[in-house]
Amino acid sequence: MNLKLFVGIALTLLSGIFMLQNTAVVEIRFLFWTLAMSRALMYLLLIAVGVFLGWVLTSARVARHKPRSPR
Repeated sequence: MNLKLFVGIALTLLSGIFMLQNTAVVEIRFLFWTLAMSRALMYLLLIAVGVFLGWVLTSARVARHKPRSPR
């Protein structure tokens, strides 16, 4: 099994267990916004934002180092 796949599956399972154990409602305040949501949903959103940012930054880095084709 590919090491990256194994690590990805392990991290997904661990984060799922972590979210299931943290279901209490928390209040989030940012500047003048206030939002109440379950802690598990907050973690899920934060993980999704982190994955999205990692994907975007990696794609930008790969595109920047891609050799240009001659015209």
